[in-house]
Amino acid sequence: MIDPFGRHISYLRVSVTDRCDFRCVYCMAEDMTFLPKAEVLTLEELDRLCSAFVRLGVRKLRLTGGEPLVRRNIMALVRALGRHLDSGALDELTLTTNGSQLARYADELKAAGMRRINVSLDTLDPAKFTAITRWGKLDKVQEGLDAATRAGLAVKINAVALKGVNDDEFDRMVAWCGEQGFDLTFIEVMPMGEIGSATRLEQYLPLSMVRAQLQRRWTLDESDYRSGGPARYYTVRETGRRLGLITPLTHNFCESCNRVRLTCTGTLYMCLGQEDAADLRAPLRLAESDEPLELAIAEAIARKPKGHDFIIDRRHNRPAVSRHMSVTGG
Repeated sequence: MIDPFGRHISYLRVSVTDRCDFRCVYCMAEDMTFLPKAEVLTLEELDRLCSAFVRLGVRKLRLTGGEPLVRRNIMALVRALGRHLDSGALDELTLTTNGSQLARYADELKAAGMRRINVSLDTLDPAKFTAITRWGKLDKVQEGLDAATRAGLAVKINAVALKGVNDDEFDRMVAWCGEQGFDLTFIEVMPMGEIGSATRLEQYLPLSMVRAQLQRRWTLDESDYRSGGPARYYTVRETGRRLGLITPLTHNFCESCNRVRLTCTGTLYMCLGQEDAADLRAPLRLAESDEPLELAIAEAIARKPKGHDFIIDRRHNRPAVSRHMSVTGG
């Protein structure tokens, strides 16, 4: 699949549920209203959709949410998609999780063919962790990380940089990831969805400032490593681990975008920061044949825009797009 700007679309991120057992302050309002279950695709339908994308050239699948591991019987989908790894049609099947359910599922994920996972973790302070996630417990996530390590899964920590919240912990997180054998990626807060009384302007911290802060203590060597996602990587010389920076606002990554996002209702977003979307649920359910579905996918890729319109400043103190990140898929 090639979009109008010559970019090969080889990466599909799939939200298997909009539900989550956390309510992170930069992601959700505390009193979220979730989708009715009747609107959510079955696991069999998600498998069929993902398999159509694999046939059309997707080489990497990432399961997201919400929190993907709270979806009932999620491992049935993971095992089903693992067949594409066995056949060689898929290079990687991976997962982004908050870690709350990892202690339960780590061994099964590895057995199904996963080799690495991303775990969202913004602080190493237990009280601060509960404040950020509203409902989460840090020790439960640590148990999950320990289980993932024992299972042989490579772990990358994703941390959203939040001004006045975790900006005093960045050095500690780099050191801790080095000790644990984890890679680390910092992410700028994204202006998606209403989140209650907090504003993105209050939360926003440019990663150019984060990098400058880190370079006072750490030697960051530029790296040509690419994971298939939007991060630009460095190697922390003192720890030997990778450090990624995802900068949708200070330096967008649109010129090399190779991905699209599928929601749990079958809506395909060609760009995280645009509202244009394609309904794939209708053609999926239209016929047993996948021909209408593949045609709808091709038409959607032909509409993929050049880039997003994310912006955060005092004149734009509102979401750039109305949907929450948990709807689109993290």
